[in-house]
Amino acid sequence: MAKRILIPILSLFRTGSAEDKKFKESIAHVIGDRPSNLGVYQLAFRHTSASKETAIKGFRESNERLEYLGDAVLGMVVAEFLFTKYPYKDEGFLTEIRSRIVNRESLNQISRKLGLDRLIEYDGNRRGMSPRSSMYGDALEAFVGAIYLDKGFRFTRTFIISKLITHYDLDSIIQNNANFKSLIIEWAQREGKEIRFEIIEERGTRHHREFISQILVNDEPFATGNGFTKKKAEQSASEQACALLELR
Repeated sequence: MAKRILIPILSLFRTGSAEDKKFKESIAHVIGDRPSNLGVYQLAFRHTSASKETAIKGFRESNERLEYLGDAVLGMVVAEFLFTKYPYKDEGFLTEIRSRIVNRESLNQISRKLGLDRLIEYDGNRRGMSPRSSMYGDALEAFVGAIYLDKGFRFTRTFIISKLITHYDLDSIIQNNANFKSLIIEWAQREGKEIRFEIIEERGTRHHREFISQILVNDEPFATGNGFTKKKAEQSASEQACALLELR
């Protein structure tokens, strides 16, 4: 009888499943500290395709709200970092460099470098879930939001500066700070060409859509590019066009 009573009592002292322990170790390895609220990190890696029903009718829980929060925190910390690092640069320069740092393609790459892609919970059978999906960058932003809620702003700021921004070659970003769309438009004006930008295809889901842009010169297809926003797709197509014309 004593043995039967002892078993449920001991179960109260279990610290979680082996899977939870492994997840906790992974988070601790990335942020450099033990997570206090494991649940908020688990939510950060729950993609919308794997969202779960809640007690609130019509509300499914995923990492989208944390992504919203993390995007704001990340943008603010990067803005402050650039403001301090480049005291004699104007607002246009700072805005463009910040945009290049926090764009979806860059965040996707950093997310994979940190190994966060292995932690994402998603439905791999859903259409549109390609390896180029923005879910890696989305998860990174949600992760930043989770760190902020768990550890506070000061810790999160240090994490962003020491663990994320260090992955960027800022000198290279500045040297390649060209507005390719402006360059190709200026070229068309000089050469007397008619130029037009068109979105010819959209891929993925409503939440994770990739756009394909095409540049037409005198109504003839000239170059194409892709991006997770229409603006990025046009910029990508413009970069390809500039490369073909050797414009820099």
